[in-house]
Amino acid sequence: MPKKKFYVVWNGRKKGVFTSWKVCKAQIDGFEGAQYKSFANLNEAEIASKGKYDDYKGKDTKKPTLSSKEKEKIGRPNLESISVDAACSGNPGKMEYRGVLTHNKQQLFIKGPFAKGTNNIGEFLALVHGIALLKSKNQHNLPIYSDSKIAMSWVKKKQCKTNLHFDASNKDLLELIKRAEKWLKENTYKNPILKWETKAWGEIPADFGRK
Repeated sequence: MPKKKFYVVWNGRKKGVFTSWKVCKAQIDGFEGAQYKSFANLNEAEIASKGKYDDYKGKDTKKPTLSSKEKEKIGRPNLESISVDAACSGNPGKMEYRGVLTHNKQQLFIKGPFAKGTNNIGEFLALVHGIALLKSKNQHNLPIYSDSKIAMSWVKKKQCKTNLHFDASNKDLLELIKRAEKWLKENTYKNPILKWETKAWGEIPADFGRK
């Protein structure tokens, strides 16, 4: 059963909070300059309706935020770490990835764009790049954060389990994947690979900000 959503209309035939998409759509369909967004719960929608559309534009408001107790249970991130992330325009599409210092977002590396890539591949390559970089600097205990469970599992299995089709246009990406897999099989590392808890902490510091 789909989860209930709540819709805020800032600019439409009628403004306010609506509990069904059908009613919301009636307010914004064909309305020039319509401003609206869906929210995961009523409380968040009501708070948003009293604010400005620009404060929520481009943000993921479909997932419920965590309560103070839930956030307390998760705790806070270790800022003495690095964070990695990827961005991809399309699936497949132009993909790039990077790594930053978690505490100040100082960029440590960035690669791409690569043609015909996927976000999961980028997340995998970013993790391996980060691990190899820390090993080369003898920073064996520094944690690495990723917000991708899939990429973390691929690193653990030492294999990029993508179903992506490779051809002449993205053969360089395939070579990079093979190099990353080879490195994982031939090297050991002690750096903890940690999940970035987006719901509790917001976007990962390495995020490209294109959502």
